[in-house]
Amino acid sequence: MNVFTLHGTSGSARRGTLRLTHGTVETPAFMPVGTVASVKGIEPRELRELGAEIVLANTYHLWLRPGLDTLTAMGGLHRFMAWDRPILTDSGGFQVFSLESQRTLDDDGVTFRSHIDGSTHRFTPENVVGFEEAIGVDIAMVLDECVSLPATRDAIAASVRRTTLWARRAAAAWRGDRTALFAIVQGGLDEALRAQSAAELIALDLPGYAIGGLSVGESRDDMARFTQFTAALLPTAKPRYLMGVGTVRDLIAGIDAGIDMFDCVYPTRSGRHGRALTRAGEYNIRNAGYTRDARPIDPDCACAVCRTFTRAYISHLFRAQELLGPRLLSYHNLAALAALMDEARAAIAADRWAAFRDATVAASATG
Repeated sequence: MNVFTLHGTSGSARRGTLRLTHGTVETPAFMPVGTVASVKGIEPRELRELGAEIVLANTYHLWLRPGLDTLTAMGGLHRFMAWDRPILTDSGGFQVFSLESQRTLDDDGVTFRSHIDGSTHRFTPENVVGFEEAIGVDIAMVLDECVSLPATRDAIAASVRRTTLWARRAAAAWRGDRTALFAIVQGGLDEALRAQSAAELIALDLPGYAIGGLSVGESRDDMARFTQFTAALLPTAKPRYLMGVGTVRDLIAGIDAGIDMFDCVYPTRSGRHGRALTRAGEYNIRNAGYTRDARPIDPDCACAVCRTFTRAYISHLFRAQELLGPRLLSYHNLAALAALMDEARAAIAADRWAAFRDATVAASATG
């Protein structure tokens, strides 16, 4: 199954297209996170308006609520959430990391104790892929084991072994008709283990590959270094996905390393907490200096929020605890990253990536 066309490069930065069951995605691309079939505070209509071409949902959370029976009865995840463009689902592998106290692992799979009601749920490589295909997603991630950093070499090696074992089983169970299956390279901050993980997963010849096990406690410099190292190991003709990255600086570093796809809760989580993302850095809209500021969130942003509302008004909404405030700021933050990706694609196509990269990093005071 070939889902990716690489159109060109500028340095290591890549410009491509994903062709999926529910449409095309131009890369590099940022995927808004809709964990439980909802990008928090943002309607599907608004996602389309701000330029999102693909969203991410989470198998663990959808498995617990609303569950497979409801999703299939409602015609699949796309119809359920009224989103007609591509969807990628994480496998629950992140919850292996984030819900460590509520799960047990063995080579067959992972048993979770639900954070909702304490019920137990058994995830295996086979039933996770089966769930993802049954709800009709465009890209399904294999079940993997992600360890928090720092970790011992033995712990990282064990996660690499298990991730490969599970990926092989997932590949054997995958039907391969409407849903593309992506494997996830692990290996922590160990080059030899990263190389081992990549080689074992590449041998499966799956439609795409993700870089996992980063942005989980390591320094920003280590994340950038191991992203670059791992991306160089992956097939040129397959899409490369860096999981869990969403600041301007980290996205630029990822594109510079040859990454095609990104996701993170950061823009919407920041939006809910009053943090605005701009090319000139980030700031807290609650600060007193914005109470009479007639400028838009970002004077250089063309999104609907920046065309319509002032910093003073959005600052007021947060101070008054009005729900519209987090909605508007989340919209802007997602639109800002969508615009960043659009401009990055244009820069790569024109072979001026290095100049765009340097200018964007220089302009960003934080992030």
